[in-house]
Amino acid sequence: MSAVERLAELGEELPPVPAPAAAYIPMVTTGNLILTAGQLPIVDGDLAMTGKVGVDVEVDEAQELARRAALNVLAVAASAAGGDLERIRVVKLTVFVASAPAFTEQHLVANGASNLIGEVLGDRGVHARSAVGVASLPLDAPVEVEAIVEVVDG
Repeated sequence: MSAVERLAELGEELPPVPAPAAAYIPMVTTGNLILTAGQLPIVDGDLAMTGKVGVDVEVDEAQELARRAALNVLAVAASAAGGDLERIRVVKLTVFVASAPAFTEQHLVANGASNLIGEVLGDRGVHARSAVGVASLPLDAPVEVEAIVEVVDG
């Protein structure tokens, strides 16, 4: 089954690449690597939710937001690979979680992104990961996801 078919089975499709919110571009390529800019949980051009995880946002909500952000990462990576999800392999994800001071479950929030990547890309979605708690993120987003992606033969 192709990655696009897996997305459809999940009731998803690749969104358009979100427009940058400041002075940067969505990705840079070097050799066979794509380094994505941090992607927020943007849905239809709008931030899906704001606030801090552990105060304003529950873990299950944050996992879904991480999933949304990861979908945007896939859109960015696929666009850099000629629009073809079959040509990408996720090497590393970094998931930033805007956290309440006592919140320590960033790794569980990051599972939302990791699980989506694995469900869509299969073996090409097995990756290293960092889950980082931060005081705040741009636009008061609860999560931000960035990736290092390898372009492979499809």
